[in-house]
Amino acid sequence: MSNQGKKVKAHYRGTLDDGTQFDSSYDRGEPIEFTCGAHQMIAGFDAAVVDMVVGEKKTVHIPAADAYGERRDDLILQFPAVQVPNIDQISKGDKLFLSGPGGMPVPVVVLNVDADGVLLDANHELAGKDLNFDIELVEVEED
Repeated sequence: MSNQGKKVKAHYRGTLDDGTQFDSSYDRGEPIEFTCGAHQMIAGFDAAVVDMVVGEKKTVHIPAADAYGERRDDLILQFPAVQVPNIDQISKGDKLFLSGPGGMPVPVVVLNVDADGVLLDANHELAGKDLNFDIELVEVEED
């Protein structure tokens, strides 16, 4: 019985290969709700949930390619100082938002700031990393 196209609720705990936890719906006390197969989740998570039944628990290892993708050099962006408002208030490690297509905010991390400008990284913070999830399917909305 496939969950493809159905609204589901799942609890999860996400960790890196070294055991570091990066996210957990359990900690928030609220399962995540999404439509299975609608690209609302990373591909590997969607694939893991598609054939689960309510109450089932599983642990999956998702390679970077099926998670947030590999790190991309073309997402390292250099902006000249004259194009950066308030450059004197920006520091290495700051998290900022650029305006992306259609005005959508794109999160970036400041890699460097100097007299020439600002170097930003627009890669997702989990790009290039394999992820592990403990998943528990808690609800499937039936038609």
